[in-house]
Amino acid sequence: MSKLERAIQQMESLKEDDSVPSNVKDALDRCIDTLRDEDEDFSVRINTAASYLDEVSNDPNIAQHTRTEIWNIASTLESADTED
Repeated sequence: MSKLERAIQQMESLKEDDSVPSNVKDALDRCIDTLRDEDEDFSVRINTAASYLDEVSNDPNIAQHTRTEIWNIASTLESADTED
């Protein structure tokens, strides 16, 4: 499994968590859609998704464990950028 696929799988899993606020789930949906848009350059997709994750990770209303998981996903995406 590629790092990109792993990051998408992590986002899908996080969306299933009932403790995750709806705005975070919406951001995760945008990330997934962005990453799957093959009409866009790979590095642009990675950077756009990472930007969405960074924005939502700064939300003071999310639980610390959710924030940590978002940071882990962002880290996976950053390393995926060097993979392709």
